[in-house]
Amino acid sequence: QVQLVESGGGLVQAGGSLRLSCAASGRTFSNLHMGWFRQAPGKEREFVAAISWIPTSTYYADSVKGHFTISRDNAKNTVYLQMNSLKPEDTAVYYCAAAKYVYSDYATQYEYDYWGQGTQVTVSS
Repeated sequence: QVQLVESGGGLVQAGGSLRLSCAASGRTFSNLHMGWFRQAPGKEREFVAAISWIPTSTYYADSVKGHFTISRDNAKNTVYLQMNSLKPEDTAVYYCAAAKYVYSDYATQYEYDYWGQGTQVTVSS
C-alpha cells in the first residue's frame, strides 16, 4: 500500500504561483511513477502532469505546458507541482497519484493505483 498526502493548495490571485507537494509512504518511492490530476467543479477529473522513475521523464497536459513543472525528490519521498502564471481556469481540486507500472499512457487515470485526498487550488481573477 502507498499513502499519498497532498499539501500546498490555497487561494491565489491570477498570475500568482503555488507549489503543491505530495508526500508518499508505504512503498519504495523511487520505483513509482507519479502524476497530478485535477477536477474542477462540474467537470471530470483531468490529467495535469506526470513524472516517471527510471529514466526520469516528464509529461504535461497541453493546457499547463510552459507554466507548470513537475519534479520529484526521491530522498524526501515527495513529488512537487510548481504552478506559475495561474489562471482562474486552473481552479480545481488537485490530486496526486502513484502507479507501480504504466502500460501505455501517463495521462490515463486508470494507470494509477493510489490516490491522495486532494488539495484545493482557487485562483481569483
